[in-house]
Amino acid sequence: MAQHRSLPWPPAPIRTERLVLRETEVRDRAAVIELNASPEVGTYLGGPRPRAELERKVPEVPGRRPGFFVVELDGTTIGTIQLDPQDLERPKHRLAAGETELGYLFLPDTWGRGYATEACAAALDWFAGMLPGEPVVLYTQTANVRSMRLAAKLGFTEVERFEAYGAEQWFGVLRAAGSRPAGFAREAEPSSSDPDATQFPGAGPRG
Repeated sequence: MAQHRSLPWPPAPIRTERLVLRETEVRDRAAVIELNASPEVGTYLGGPRPRAELERKVPEVPGRRPGFFVVELDGTTIGTIQLDPQDLERPKHRLAAGETELGYLFLPDTWGRGYATEACAAALDWFAGMLPGEPVVLYTQTANVRSMRLAAKLGFTEVERFEAYGAEQWFGVLRAAGSRPAGFAREAEPSSSDPDATQFPGAGPRG
């Protein structure tokens, strides 16, 4: 497998029909704190982090590493996408499925409009262009119906389900990042109280 650190960074901004994906800047700090402090966003991620703790710990420019994108809508930061290396302490068979893990968070007032689909598809296409043929993995809870739907739309296939953090977890892989199922198209996600979040519960704030 290609080493994750071989990702060229920073990339030029990635523009979609409605969004811009770019590297983080100082002006994104408030949004990153809000994402990690939000009870709604934290529903399937082990709960929100205390805002005071985030204010102390989140750096001036959060998420300054290869694979960490902020998602911008009309000049406003609405979420983040991460293409991060898998935690090396995870079981070997999951590490063997793919080195890179997809995660994402969106502010609650943007849910249900298809932004997660649009942004994740663009990030995966970019990754496929940088590291052709490299798989990407994804973790979510099976209770997170929206994330399960998004995983299927993006082309992830189930590897296994397992119990962790008091809930059933789902682990899937996209064998060739950037590939799409037949008939793939961006569509509005249904309104739901489920957050647009697929990071492994308990992984902590991305930033």
